[in-house]
Amino acid sequence: MSQLAGKVAIVTGAARGLGRAYAEAMAREGAAIFACDINSCDDTVAAIEAAGGRAVGAVTDITSMASCTAMAEQAVRSFGRIDVLVNNAALYAGLKGARFEKLDEAQWDAVMTVNVKGLWQCCKAVVQPMRDAGGGSIINISSLAAVYGLPYGLDYVASKAAVIGMTRGMARELGQDHIRVNAVAPSAVMTEGTEDFFGEKLEKARKVIAAGQVIQRNLETQDLTGTIIYLASDNSTFVTGQTHMVDGGSWFL
Repeated sequence: MSQLAGKVAIVTGAARGLGRAYAEAMAREGAAIFACDINSCDDTVAAIEAAGGRAVGAVTDITSMASCTAMAEQAVRSFGRIDVLVNNAALYAGLKGARFEKLDEAQWDAVMTVNVKGLWQCCKAVVQPMRDAGGGSIINISSLAAVYGLPYGLDYVASKAAVIGMTRGMARELGQDHIRVNAVAPSAVMTEGTEDFFGEKLEKARKVIAAGQVIQRNLETQDLTGTIIYLASDNSTFVTGQTHMVDGGSWFL
């Protein structure tokens, strides 16, 4: 039996990369997917439907509470309920690294607005529909950077560390509602976003990252989807407030 049969999952940042991979993987396990992104999710929806799954896409700006509320309302109209939220949308690709005292202030503010405030607003939008459904699972995407302390990217590091703190705080608040809140902290995944982030230093970064792991190869999207499915499914009904490191053994919590 499919692990997510009967469940409805919202995935933010689902137009490409990891978000699309999460959406497609959960659809294969039987979930109905509400795919949203600041960009069109038509390709993601088409791929899911071509494989026999159910999906609806919507353009959503997670920095706008009104847009997040519309996202949740449309998901309920489309599928009747919300069981899972994967908070994947974040600023990462295209960020310009620098020593912390030289980071661009406008970039810092944008990272915090999307990666922290945006995540909070998505959670606010879905919490009542999840209560109405009798519970649910919120999966927040953090990063190895938050615990490792990635240099030259303090804005990103700080935002992803905030995700871990928010996960723990929300888990304590929402346990009484049978809503689980967990974080997933991957190392750099070889997606378009990672290529954009490292640019001409990509190959060197790939080698350095792999060398620092117990499992010495680079993380691929399929290495993460199993963890997402586990946290979305009823196999993890007694797991909350945790940060799941998916990093080949780079960091032990």
